[in-house]
Amino acid sequence: MSTFRQRTTLLAAASTAVLALALTACGGDAAGARAADPAANDPAPAAASGRTAKQADATKQADAARNTGGSHHTGATSPGTAKTSRSASAPVCTTTDVAVSAAYLNGPPYTHLVLTAKNTSGHNCRLTGYPEIQFLESHRENVPPVAKSKPATPVVLTPGAPAYALVRLSNGGVDEDTEPVTAFSVTLQGGGRPATVQAPGAGLAVDPAKWATGYWTYELRNGADDF
Repeated sequence: MSTFRQRTTLLAAASTAVLALALTACGGDAAGARAADPAANDPAPAAASGRTAKQADATKQADAARNTGGSHHTGATSPGTAKTSRSASAPVCTTTDVAVSAAYLNGPPYTHLVLTAKNTSGHNCRLTGYPEIQFLESHRENVPPVAKSKPATPVVLTPGAPAYALVRLSNGGVDEDTEPVTAFSVTLQGGGRPATVQAPGAGLAVDPAKWATGYWTYELRNGADDF
């Protein structure tokens, strides 16, 4: 009887051991299968879904930025357009709109003059071209303009604002054939009657063979107004 129970116990233990080995083998095969097939472990659908959502969000943000930029561009006016519009609507300056004065530039010798046209009216006005200057009664032609001085954009003066034009009087040579000037006339192109301008200081010495004028500009510029 004791021998039978011992055999029964041994058989039960052996069966348990065999079952454990079988379960271990099955678990190993399943793990091996998962290792052999990375797709089984890779949560690709979830990752792909996350990337798709991010791409969609990025696309929406880009579209929103483009739409905002487009609407801003459509509703705004560029500086160039505003300046052109202001120039087109401003009337031409007349000698009743601006006060013209003259001052030496550097010197002595005083070879150059700066004309200033200041808007004394209560509205915007546009200076066209260059000042038409007549220095001498004996030379009725206007002082010729220097083409490189012409500005790229129109000169529109707001009330109180000035514009300038550089004028060459002579080369400053001792042997030059110059004539004295104490006052001269300036006509604004398209602006009606001429204005009489007093020469600065003791007067000017002008050489009809050398004189020249620049165009009206907001400020004197290096290069364009060097002549």
